[in-house]
Amino acid sequence: MTKIYETEELQEKVILVAVDLEDGTDVEHSLDELSELAETAGAVTVGRMIQKRDAVHPGTYVGKGKIEELRFMIQEEGAEAIVCDDELSPAQITNLQEELQVKVIDRTVLILDIFAAHARTSEGKLQVELAQLRYRASRLVGLGKSLSRLGGGIGTRGPGEKKLEMDRRLIKERISMLNRQLKEVVQNRETQRHKRSQNQTPTVAIVGYTNAGKSTLLNTLTEASVLEEDKLFATLDPTTRALELEDGQKILFTDTVGFISKLPHQLIRAFRSTLEEAKYADLILHVVDASNPNYEMQMEVVYDTLRELEIEDKKVITAFNKMDKVEFYEQSNWKDLKADVTVSISAKESQGLDVLLRKIEELLNEGLVKIEKLIPYEEAGKIQMIREYGKLEQEEYREDGIFVRASVPPQLV
Repeated sequence: MTKIYETEELQEKVILVAVDLEDGTDVEHSLDELSELAETAGAVTVGRMIQKRDAVHPGTYVGKGKIEELRFMIQEEGAEAIVCDDELSPAQITNLQEELQVKVIDRTVLILDIFAAHARTSEGKLQVELAQLRYRASRLVGLGKSLSRLGGGIGTRGPGEKKLEMDRRLIKERISMLNRQLKEVVQNRETQRHKRSQNQTPTVAIVGYTNAGKSTLLNTLTEASVLEEDKLFATLDPTTRALELEDGQKILFTDTVGFISKLPHQLIRAFRSTLEEAKYADLILHVVDASNPNYEMQMEVVYDTLRELEIEDKKVITAFNKMDKVEFYEQSNWKDLKADVTVSISAKESQGLDVLLRKIEELLNEGLVKIEKLIPYEEAGKIQMIREYGKLEQEEYREDGIFVRASVPPQLV
């Protein structure tokens, strides 16, 4: 009789560590999010530890007493790594690894690792590698011995272990080469944006905290077939899809990478060209997970990131998503004073999307110019342009041509 053997992927066991500076930050929530990040990276959380301090320990992140507790917890749980909720200095990583004899990962490395695993396009892979190299280049001094003991698992994906063997000169050369390649990619993206702007088709950039439901919304609206997973950073690469409204007007929707608190600056810098899709859009669609108890904090992170990208002059419509998971009486609490319009939706259940599209159409049409024009029959093709890029309100066939009353983009006038 043939035996059936069950096999499962071995998950790295990790312990989460955070320092509570008692500055108003919800450390428990931050560790919950760190646990989700670890799960997305393929690890399982077997313990967590929080230490209240006035400041992080400059040498070991946490104090000596907590290091002893960590050492005992690592032995008890069989943990292979600890994950710290902040970006650590090279000295802190080295000292903690010497003390605990396990791999030490900080929040930045964890996020970089997830990006390395999820990047699909050549641009995404280039951007992730560039961010990884910049991070490692800044920490090359003093990490020699500890890096050689990292082994596999989280923090070693992407181009991976070969990077750990590079000296500064090789890293610098690789960064220069990646910058050249990315420059070409950025130029191609700029060309695409320029073509879109010439077409006069309005563009809506979908932004939001990671896992807010941006990809689900894009799929529901446009049947874009973008990956949907209940994981942080399930999709990284931007997707642009067209939607035709009932009156024939076309709108382009672009899904951008999700934001997160403590998003590494290396990633903002590397993904700037991708994130700047929002900068060139006509309207920002801010998707919020209303079922998350910390949705207000997540909204602030999104606005802070947009500010860092110098995107503050756009009209914003905020869609409070996942209303199917929220009690009706809670919906009155949903407010976004920074948005021009707010709506409540469920992208998964296709609820409230008609209202969302109507509000999007209203905001986009605010910038249109009203015209009344008699178009000769030999130029009848212009009416299709009006339908596609503007709003055709009246169409009357006369002896000497077609009379139209419409609202169109100023560039089309």
